[in-house]
Amino acid sequence: MLYSSEIQLPAARQRWQSLNHALLLRNQVQLWICHLETDLAAVSGNKWLKLKYHLAAVQHEGMAGVFTFGGAFSNHLCAVAAACNQLGLTSVAYVRADKPDPANPTLRFCQQLGMQLHFVDRSSYRLRHQSDFIRRLQQQHPTLLMVPEGGSSADGARGVAGLDLATTPDGAADTIICATASGGTLAGIISRNDATVLGIAVVKDPSLPDKVLQLLPAQRSLSRWQINTDFTGAGYGRFSPELLQFCRDMAQQHLYVEPVYTGKALNGLFSLIAAGYFPAGSRLSFFHTGGLQGLKGMHYRGLITAADLALLSGLTAG
Repeated sequence: MLYSSEIQLPAARQRWQSLNHALLLRNQVQLWICHLETDLAAVSGNKWLKLKYHLAAVQHEGMAGVFTFGGAFSNHLCAVAAACNQLGLTSVAYVRADKPDPANPTLRFCQQLGMQLHFVDRSSYRLRHQSDFIRRLQQQHPTLLMVPEGGSSADGARGVAGLDLATTPDGAADTIICATASGGTLAGIISRNDATVLGIAVVKDPSLPDKVLQLLPAQRSLSRWQINTDFTGAGYGRFSPELLQFCRDMAQQHLYVEPVYTGKALNGLFSLIAAGYFPAGSRLSFFHTGGLQGLKGMHYRGLITAADLALLSGLTAG
């Protein structure tokens, strides 16, 4: 069923940033970065888009809130906690973690906003896509709507489809690019746009194309889109010193990205540009999906320094 989005989530503002870089000039490629910002930072980027119709369904059905799934440093959990807190709704999360960690900055943020956390081991967490498992959880939470991990569902894709990424301030984009993990954002972009769409995978998941196809309208299944899997590196959440340095370099140009989602995909895009993948004169639109809150978790785990945390978050001058 389709629901209107009448709930009062923070207003979203679309902002375009033109990136100037020697590589772009050398290959005669124009690159525009699209940011989607709200006054509630945790639900900026694709998270605001992927949640708004889920939350509209909660309102339409008179439900109390949502339950969902995520890892211990999940951007999605932060967004759900913040949005539900804003709207006075209940939020419950099943977290992939063997035990609570009170010092984890992501989970502490979620709990401060009233989210109820249930910790499950990795083997149990793998059941989150199985209908019997979901049915049992739904019986435990009869007044809550189940939101899939990452918000990737038909409603999540529908929310992303509301964003115009094809029309940059300088004209129509030839190709739209985004980081791809659970597939919902990519499916939403494909659903809306006639331009070529390129998802750059940040996870090792052979089923990702099928996940995207399941979220596409039938008439869009043959649209011009593809997923590039050349830049996943060691896998989800892992990054090399070279990738981290790329994110630092982007911060010097006042483009703030992290090395798990947006930074990894953008670095992959730069590699494709350097290899001549895009014809000279191409105009590219890249969707910055947010996720900077994850930097605190990286610092907490000792993966980046305090100086990196400040620089990549945009808290120090580049």
